[in-house]
Amino acid sequence: MVFSGKVFKFGDNIDTDAIIPARYLNDSNDENLRIHCMEDADGMFSSRVSTGDCIVAGNNFGCGSSREHAPRAIKACGVSVVIAKSFARIFYRNSFNIGLFILEADTDGINNGDVIEINTDTGEIKNKTGNSIIKSKPIPKFMSELVNAGGLIAYAKKKIKGGKA
Repeated sequence: MVFSGKVFKFGDNIDTDAIIPARYLNDSNDENLRIHCMEDADGMFSSRVSTGDCIVAGNNFGCGSSREHAPRAIKACGVSVVIAKSFARIFYRNSFNIGLFILEADTDGINNGDVIEINTDTGEIKNKTGNSIIKSKPIPKFMSELVNAGGLIAYAKKKIKGGKA
């Protein structure tokens, strides 16, 4: 898949509490998660992000507690892809399970506000603003199938019905 969008850049160690603060975890409504996404890291994020935009970060994105609400909040904002130097293991898996593409790449050459184009099949990230190309680590085929199906539950339902995921 190919996505294009504006970059919202964050630093290292963005934990799940920064992505969706614990005070909102009693509500699993995606619209409410969207409103409060990244609120403690950037109070204006949810009002400025548009469908197709991307989050770019440094190391250890999604560290902290294992809340599925974090990638759900990001996806509810319309973010197409999260690109970071590295991800916390549980966030990595939760993202694919809910149908959110994430890529590991050297993000130093991508700045806040840049426009990038991402090809999740090839792992190529074109920085249209900075006129550069970055290669991400390949996504395991099964993980791409999960996202393309809409997440783990949608994938499993298709498999049970005997269809292709």
